[in-house]
Amino acid sequence: MTLQATVSMSWVQTVLGEARRQGLDDATVLAAADIRQDELTRERWPIDHITRLWRAAARLSNDPGFGLKAGTRVGPASLNVVSFILQSAATLRQALGVIQKYQSLISDGGRFQILPGTNTSWLVYHPRQGDLAFSPHQIEAVLAAVVSATRWITHRPIHPRQVCFSHEPVGPLTGYRRVFAAPVAFSQAYSGLLLDNAMLDQALPQAQTHAQLAQVHEQYATAQLQHLTHDQRLDQTLASWIAGRMGAHPPTRAEAAQALGLSERTLARRLHSLQTTYADVLDGVRRELAWQQLRDPERSLRDIAQGLGFAELSPFYRAFHRWSGTTPGQWRRQVSAPQTRA
Repeated sequence: MTLQATVSMSWVQTVLGEARRQGLDDATVLAAADIRQDELTRERWPIDHITRLWRAAARLSNDPGFGLKAGTRVGPASLNVVSFILQSAATLRQALGVIQKYQSLISDGGRFQILPGTNTSWLVYHPRQGDLAFSPHQIEAVLAAVVSATRWITHRPIHPRQVCFSHEPVGPLTGYRRVFAAPVAFSQAYSGLLLDNAMLDQALPQAQTHAQLAQVHEQYATAQLQHLTHDQRLDQTLASWIAGRMGAHPPTRAEAAQALGLSERTLARRLHSLQTTYADVLDGVRRELAWQQLRDPERSLRDIAQGLGFAELSPFYRAFHRWSGTTPGQWRRQVSAPQTRA
């Protein structure tokens, strides 16, 4: 059986974030897409869910440049743990390889292919749609996001030689030129970016700075990818449920078992078959939420700790050091620099 492609909630929030910037609230967009609001507590969405979301948001905004604008605003938060690995890449070509490897953690609704040439290389995007045909805004957002990501990875302006789309233009050409600063062709055999090899292979200065931190994140991303590849769904379902109920008093294993319609013993046995435990899943949710919330400079460390169910700062510090090998404050300083230059 072939499983339908899914997307991470970070990519869902990319769509909703642009809708909010255009004056649309989440409830309105979700209702127009025929998606329940409690679906936002899930860890991942089926690809058709986000296709409906793209269609609804673009229609309600009445903005032909909706996808391009959403893509240009993509930053580290949109790429979750993958963004931290990118910051240690030795070259932009290596960074694109990281995106290829961990693409599924963001969305497995498509894949990237690099076609190398003598002086230039094509980065081609192959969509993997579900029952619904992709909105052109989805494709445009992906290519705009690649350009945006390369700029905060390299800390300098990046312009492709050429841009191709397999669909007809959905807005004026000035909008495309503003985003890509390159010739744009439509109704082509594929969608992609033509990039200079010299730019792709130039050494990046920050590679060694983030190397140790990226190694921790890569181990975590690899484990996530293995779970996704083997469709080990119970722990992901449990993690999503825990994340939606995380607070000063985290949910217990008994509460989780009841919510999932299982006995505690059955839940423990099925998690054991996946080589994990309820405590491990809870720990993983806390780790992921901590990484997300530390990206918000307005959140205090004490507030984050309490929201993750730590009564005091000291146990939060110990847990965070176990996750990342550093303190929350040091981690926040290390990952905030690339964001400020995006």
